[in-house]
Amino acid sequence: MGSEVIDSELKVKSGSENKPQVDGVCGFFASSESVSFRPITTADLDEVMVIERTSFRFPWSSGFFLQELQVACARSILAEIDGQIVGYVLFWLLPGAIDIHNIAVHVDYRRRGIARLLLNKVLAEARNQSAVRVMLEVRRSNWQAQKLYQSLGFFATGVRKGYYSDDGEDAVAMTLDLPSEA
Repeated sequence: MGSEVIDSELKVKSGSENKPQVDGVCGFFASSESVSFRPITTADLDEVMVIERTSFRFPWSSGFFLQELQVACARSILAEIDGQIVGYVLFWLLPGAIDIHNIAVHVDYRRRGIARLLLNKVLAEARNQSAVRVMLEVRRSNWQAQKLYQSLGFFATGVRKGYYSDDGEDAVAMTLDLPSEA
């Protein structure tokens, strides 16, 4: 496979509003200046799959990734630091909304703000598209992700019983309502 851009409509550039922070106890924290963003290409799939397999007990297959990324409304954002892929998010642009389908960060780069930066890029895209809400589902057992989503303003809207077909775990449905520009 070449390096075909799968979702070329999304143009994401890193900002420079924050300087990188270093904390003597916790180490490197990512800022939008130290992380570059771009869509996932087919050439990225092997590295993306390494992150996927180490992030989830029941990872998506590479075929499912390709299928997902070829959906007309699908978009992706890949995060890189010094040329290394450190995370990604996949989402759908729907009429008036964004639905986040998958987000993961490389195990060596977790707890450094990468997921927050990726989610902030999705929220910026939602605002650019005049979306009024962003939705996602998260495993009921994944309280760390739920805390991150809550810190960004997401709230639980319900529980989807047996949502995950791989093991029957429930999902917590979460939504972020975006202010409309009047």
